[in-house]
Amino acid sequence: MNRPLWIALGSGTLFGLGLATSEMINPAKVLAFLDVAGRWDPSLALVMAAALLFMGLAWRLQARRTASERPAGHVTAAQFASPGLDAPLVSGAVLFGIGWGLVGYCPGPAVASLGLGGLKPLVFVLSMLAGMQLYRAWDQRQARRRLADASV
Repeated sequence: MNRPLWIALGSGTLFGLGLATSEMINPAKVLAFLDVAGRWDPSLALVMAAALLFMGLAWRLQARRTASERPAGHVTAAQFASPGLDAPLVSGAVLFGIGWGLVGYCPGPAVASLGLGGLKPLVFVLSMLAGMQLYRAWDQRQARRRLADASV
């Protein structure tokens, strides 16, 4: 296996271990974070803050590297610059939040939870994959419709 694959495997493993250690794969813990009017658990905010701190450090270190030092296909922070809010971004965020609030899983912790077994994370991940495929089919249909309208 080549170096980028080993790095990806190590990063994913470290991410999964972090999720498990911080109990972010436990839907009850996540739902307690969302329960601001009840028994609120702020630990998820601390996990997010720590992740942002380390990611910010990684982006700064990466920005110091010259173009010749970066591996081929390397993504830079500038490539993530957002053109602003649009309907797909807002609607996707709303759907993500609704799903997260209903079941207490978001994609990363749900996939990490698969390693522990159990039906709930499996159903969630399969439903998430089905939703992705439905969106892909809908988006391709919309693209074909736009092409047809443009050629008329």
